[in-house]
Amino acid sequence: MVNIGVLISGGGTNLQAIIDNIKGGNIDGDIKIVISNSKEAYGLIRAKKAGIDTLYIDRKKFTTEEEFNRRIMEEFSKRNVELVVLAGYLRVLSKEFIESYKNRIINIHPSLIPSFCGKGCYGERVHEMALDYGVKITGVTVHFVDEGTDTGPIILQKAVVVKDDDTVESLKSRVLQVEHQLLPEAIRLYCQGSLSFQGRKVIIN
Repeated sequence: MVNIGVLISGGGTNLQAIIDNIKGGNIDGDIKIVISNSKEAYGLIRAKKAGIDTLYIDRKKFTTEEEFNRRIMEEFSKRNVELVVLAGYLRVLSKEFIESYKNRIINIHPSLIPSFCGKGCYGERVHEMALDYGVKITGVTVHFVDEGTDTGPIILQKAVVVKDDDTVESLKSRVLQVEHQLLPEAIRLYCQGSLSFQGRKVIIN
């Protein structure tokens, strides 16, 4: 069983999908702690309801981003966290953090990378960009985190058709449904040791 640490900033619907998949026996993992950089994140309540340790860490209490990240790493280290999952976490991780958990940090992004990704591309902004550009398909990408923004090796992708009458809200809703399938699936594959690397390509064994 793999020890998992989850970082969130908001509502935690992806976190809920992971919790449900673990409870259902689909993922051979155990969430040891959920940490949020936002005190009001509803995901903290979801975690508490599931009997999972939670922690709010205030970035303002730290002089540098590195110190803030070290604090998170301390909590993960205490609990022997082996896999870090970013489930709607809106901060960039430090170089030290990424190096410490190389190929052990999974993130989800609401588009088909390399489209509509990179600095400043998160949340509803991604769906706005897709609609403004007029693409016919968008989707979801689950990837490992490296030192770039949305540049790490891709684990899974799934397309979502963009409808002519889509709004940001309607598109976001359909993309989110796919996120709730794809993130737990990537975690399941990781936990059962089914992922390997060929260069920057992730192979599913």
